[in-house]
Amino acid sequence: MLSRSSFTSLVVGVFAVYVAHTCWVMYGIVYTRPCPAAGGGGGGAGCVWPYLARRPRLQLSVYTTTRSNIGAESNIDLVLNVEDFDIEAKFERTVNVSVPKKTRNNGTLYAYIFLHHAGILPWHDSKQVHIVSPLTTYMVPKPEEINLLTGESATQQIEAEKQTSALDEPVSHWRSRLTLNVMVEDFVFDGSSLPADVHRYMKMVQLGKTVHYLPILFIDQLSNRVKDLMVINRSTTELPLTVSYDKISLGKLRFWIHMQDAVYSLQQFGFSEKDADEVKGIFVDTNLYFLALTFFVAAFHLLFDFLAFKNDISFWKKKRSMIGMSTKAVLWRCFSTVVIFLFLLDEQTSLLVLIPAGIGAVIELWKVKKALKMTIKWQGLRPKIQFGTYNDSEKKTEEYDTQAMKYLSYLLYPLCIGGAGYSLLNVKYKSWYSWLINSFVNGVYAFGFLFMLPQLFVNYKMKSVAHLPWKAFTYKALSCG
Repeated sequence: MLSRSSFTSLVVGVFAVYVAHTCWVMYGIVYTRPCPAAGGGGGGAGCVWPYLARRPRLQLSVYTTTRSNIGAESNIDLVLNVEDFDIEAKFERTVNVSVPKKTRNNGTLYAYIFLHHAGILPWHDSKQVHIVSPLTTYMVPKPEEINLLTGESATQQIEAEKQTSALDEPVSHWRSRLTLNVMVEDFVFDGSSLPADVHRYMKMVQLGKTVHYLPILFIDQLSNRVKDLMVINRSTTELPLTVSYDKISLGKLRFWIHMQDAVYSLQQFGFSEKDADEVKGIFVDTNLYFLALTFFVAAFHLLFDFLAFKNDISFWKKKRSMIGMSTKAVLWRCFSTVVIFLFLLDEQTSLLVLIPAGIGAVIELWKVKKALKMTIKWQGLRPKIQFGTYNDSEKKTEEYDTQAMKYLSYLLYPLCIGGAGYSLLNVKYKSWYSWLINSFVNGVYAFGFLFMLPQLFVNYKMKSVAHLPWKAFTYKALSCG
């Protein structure tokens, strides 16, 4: 059986291998090997050349339609036309898009983006490239918040009841942003080893004896954020659409494709639009170099979190006596963790945050069971809870703990009650339950540090800190740093 030190060494070794492997994979994504024959003679046999190197006159056209496939120009609307399109020039334009009746009735509207030769309609141009993106998505709308004391008029109540009955039903939302990219590097690919991620975005044509790839058009789906979504009502006839364009390098394009695929996989596993949005924010709102630094910091944070978790569990698993340990502090940590979990659940927080919070709450409940020496015995289907006895030293610790909690309650309870009353008068909530959970979590965040005082008071009275889980504390400090 592995000792504790060897297990920790094993974990650190696995972590080092994981970081090295991730760095190698990232290098493989951002670096693409050019065609070796491109620099030699013979016309670069086996190479795939960029069509953009010929500097063609291009035009960008954006159409909308309710159909996922179009064969001609019927039943489509032109919403943006950029003549003499310069692939090097960044731009952003806002246009108004007509919303068809089918889309207003929870239907889907698609955007067809064409990049084609100037002066030629896209379906008459054999060298056009296009890409399709839905402009609508389905999401459960956020419930309306109200003032719980002032109440509502009868009309408002009827409207609220109508909204509440449909709260659990996803409705169509408008994506108000469309972000386009074109890969502008004159990169010569090796035809025998085309990267699979870019290959699916490439359209190739034979020009004489050489093969060329047409401009690589890409839609940045990571820029579609929940904050930009707008609910589509039945009365909506027009909605704004902001079309933005920027050039993109091959390395960033490949990285972005992999990230979009990762977000899509999360959604296939059941992650909602809001859950996926949390992941998108990591990449969209952060500079790529800073993102790389964040990855390493997050990796070490994960390592120290795991070691703190492992040592904390080991400490409490072997704990047989509560001498020198504040039971009130353990109960408070459990209460705080459960309240935060319920608050996150009420706010419909991302599963990426909710699942770890739930695991933490279960662990804190287990600690309370150990601290109170609880045993659960089943009598048929009815559980019977029994509490263990404390020895004289533990009773002395409990006496100090109770004394510290008595002094702390004189300060804590008035502050919490006052804060809850203030929020009830001035802040809007979805329900009384939501107000109660928010009041508890505000108290936890604002005054939670005060609950370190009972343990400090017990340490002071007993003139000892040897009973505390110092390894777990050290790893938690490194993790927070």
